[in-house]
Amino acid sequence: MSFSIKIKNTFTNILPADKDLGPHRRQVLQAAYSWVTPKVPTNPQLIHISKGLAETLGFNPKELNSKLFLEVFSGSKVYLNTKPYAMAYAGHQFGHWAGQLGDGRAINLFEIESQNKIWAIQLKGAGATPYSRQGDGLAVLRSSVREYLCSEAMFHLGVPTTRALSLITTGDQVLRDVMYNGNAAYEKGAIVCRVAPTFIRFGNFELFAARQDIANLKKIADYTIRQFFPELGELSKSTYINFFKSVVQKTLDMIIHWQRVGFVHGVMNTDNMSVLGLTIDYGPYGWLEGFDYDWTPNTTDAENRRYRYGNQPNIALWNLLQLANALYPLVEATEPFEDILNQYKIDFEVKYIQMMRSKLGLAIDLDDDQLLISRLEKLLLEQETDMTIFFRELTNYEGHTFEDVLCKASYKPEDLSDKLRIKWQQWFKDYDDRLKKESLKTEDRQQHMKQVNPKYVLRNYMAQLAIDEAEKGDYSLIDELFQLLRQPYAEQPQFEKWYAKRPEWARHKVGCSMLSCSS
Repeated sequence: MSFSIKIKNTFTNILPADKDLGPHRRQVLQAAYSWVTPKVPTNPQLIHISKGLAETLGFNPKELNSKLFLEVFSGSKVYLNTKPYAMAYAGHQFGHWAGQLGDGRAINLFEIESQNKIWAIQLKGAGATPYSRQGDGLAVLRSSVREYLCSEAMFHLGVPTTRALSLITTGDQVLRDVMYNGNAAYEKGAIVCRVAPTFIRFGNFELFAARQDIANLKKIADYTIRQFFPELGELSKSTYINFFKSVVQKTLDMIIHWQRVGFVHGVMNTDNMSVLGLTIDYGPYGWLEGFDYDWTPNTTDAENRRYRYGNQPNIALWNLLQLANALYPLVEATEPFEDILNQYKIDFEVKYIQMMRSKLGLAIDLDDDQLLISRLEKLLLEQETDMTIFFRELTNYEGHTFEDVLCKASYKPEDLSDKLRIKWQQWFKDYDDRLKKESLKTEDRQQHMKQVNPKYVLRNYMAQLAIDEAEKGDYSLIDELFQLLRQPYAEQPQFEKWYAKRPEWARHKVGCSMLSCSS
């Protein structure tokens, strides 16, 4: 039996393979990947599937509940005429060079050609690879639920992202120390099937550059350009520069989307940065509850807060600098890279203001808008104010109702001081005056605002509730959240209970406000 999909293997057909075989940990030289075989799970069970994505990939609906689907996407069986592999890459982690990293917990099955696009299919948690280091290559249900739900939630928010096709439990127990504090315990194992045009990262280029393997650096650059940036034309030094420019632009667009919806990645290492500007590797991510530039969900980063919400644009730039350093041997000139990186700073300021204008319903560009936006952000910081609810409530604002907005969005509206109330009153008065300069009718403005200010996001406590139920064998909440997050901008009154501020019990709960890289 086979699927009604068209299999491709462009990555492995063009790029060099590791000559050594087997999953034993090792330094892999002069190769872009290693052949591996997924670990066969004890008792796999399909928990959920993204049917819309399955259709995009070309699956027949009947195939989704087949024995073959469960076998292939749990790693139990290698699909006909395919050969799984793990990618080799390096990276900077928390600002420090980490050397070879690679797919330590991910195994690529094959590629699918559908709708004139190539889609790489990857299992997370399917067993050890040469890049697993001290790890076992497995994943737990806790982290797998978070990745599965968030990948699809981000897609429907309009944020560039990898996707998730399926969530499968393995029937095996996996030992994990959630908070890295010596309290390891067994958890349910699970596998997520990730989908993206490619999983190539900045680190794929860094690996070859660091080893001065220029021949293979050129091979992976040429493959990436031909496959995913064909509009850049014939390969040359100027093509590599334009490739870098495209990656910078895509990365910037992704960051602007993150800031728009209040998403904090949590671990923006260079090995977690996609060359296609996709959100990749959903680990200790989180969503802003109260608006806070300094917030990070990652306990590993709690001291330095390198990957905090307000620093994500700067970290993206730093990571792009590392990519520029890796590509330098193909160009042998620094000025073009410097010019592009400097332009990133300029473009970010412009695009950020444009994005914030859209959140405020301002279609016309006026010089004073930047000050209005800056004042708003400072006010949001003065008292804990829910970012998602504030901007969504603003879509219904019609003047003289600012107290309603604050009451719904503030975590402690009763503590609003007279001094702060006066500041808010003045800001809303200035906002009213600014809206009068717009030509759009109120109803049209509000409709536009509702397309950029989501009503529903995957709040950390929501994911944790689904995990808690899943641990008991009840997967209904996973499906409820999955359906909810397919239409994050719609009112969906049947799901109104999820349009709420973080409950107080979740403020300091592990999994809700504190997360680790343990998966």
